[in-house]
Amino acid sequence: MQRVLIVDDEPHMRQLIKIYLQSSGFESGEAPDGASCLKELETGAYHLLILDLMMPGMDGFETCARVRERWADLPVLMLTARNAVEDKVAGLGLGADDYLVKPFDGRELVARVQALLRRTHLEDDAIEVQSLQLRIDPQARTVTIMGKAVNFTHKEFDLLLLLIRRPGRTFSRDDLLNGVWGDDFFGDARTVDSHIKNIREKMREAGVKRDPIETVWGVGYRFNPD
Repeated sequence: MQRVLIVDDEPHMRQLIKIYLQSSGFESGEAPDGASCLKELETGAYHLLILDLMMPGMDGFETCARVRERWADLPVLMLTARNAVEDKVAGLGLGADDYLVKPFDGRELVARVQALLRRTHLEDDAIEVQSLQLRIDPQARTVTIMGKAVNFTHKEFDLLLLLIRRPGRTFSRDDLLNGVWGDDFFGDARTVDSHIKNIREKMREAGVKRDPIETVWGVGYRFNPD
């Protein structure tokens, strides 16, 4: 089931949106502000973000920009009581995928959510690497190798998925740190190296004889399925 994160500082608005979504078969989580939104996205797997523009502290503009730095593929539907063209342009420029003005009809909200998810459906499809007999499912967050489930930590999974989605591309360690941990992470490149080591060990224990994660010396890593 697809999960949507609702971010709005008004509890009754979050509850109303939740009712609309549940009636259409979606699961939902809630966050009252931008900071809580980022923490919730770190701990839970979501397929779409509904983000209010006018919030105290970190507003929707800043939150959207922070989300895009870390979750580049997550669809964002921005909500606001303001109807100014400048606000819409700014929100879309920061990475929002769609814009809905309050008050809105619940049917239109659900229709826009469904449309955004259809656009990003391919990113949620399971990926199979035949040469390795590996299958990774972004929605279920599962990995199977030779038909058997292999358990990866949350960060190991995200790191492996990022590499597999862009086979042949060389990622610097900074690229991987920003893509998986976010640019506000205060660790160093050794964090990436230790997670790559763990992924390699688990794949080897699962029966993968050739290491598909290549070290590009002095730069970082790339995934080579062949």
